[in-house]
Amino acid sequence: MNLTYAFIAVILMALVTYFPRVLPIVVFRKEIKSKYIKSFLRYVPYAVLGALTFPDIFYSTKNITTAICGTVVALFLAYKEKSLVVVAIGAILAVYISGLFL
Repeated sequence: MNLTYAFIAVILMALVTYFPRVLPIVVFRKEIKSKYIKSFLRYVPYAVLGALTFPDIFYSTKNITTAICGTVVALFLAYKEKSLVVVAIGAILAVYISGLFL
C-alpha cells in the first residue's frame, strides 16, 4: 500500500466520522422543546447499546445454554439494582459454573 492511498483513506474516514457529529449541531440550532422528541433522544443511546451488545451475548460462549444462564443471572442482578461490577462478575460466574456441568 502506498502512502497516497493511506492518506486518502485516513481523510475519508475522518470525514465520515466528522459529518454525523456536526450535522445535528448545524440542523438543530435552537433548543428542542418537544417533550416527546427529548424523551426519545434520551433513550436512544441505551437502545442502540442494547441492540449492539445483546445479540453478541448469545455467541460469546461455545454453548448457548451457558450464555443464557449468564444472561438470566445478569438480568436478575440488574433488576435488583446491583452495581455493574457485581452484575458482570455474577454473569461470568454463572457462565463458568454452568459450563462445568454442561
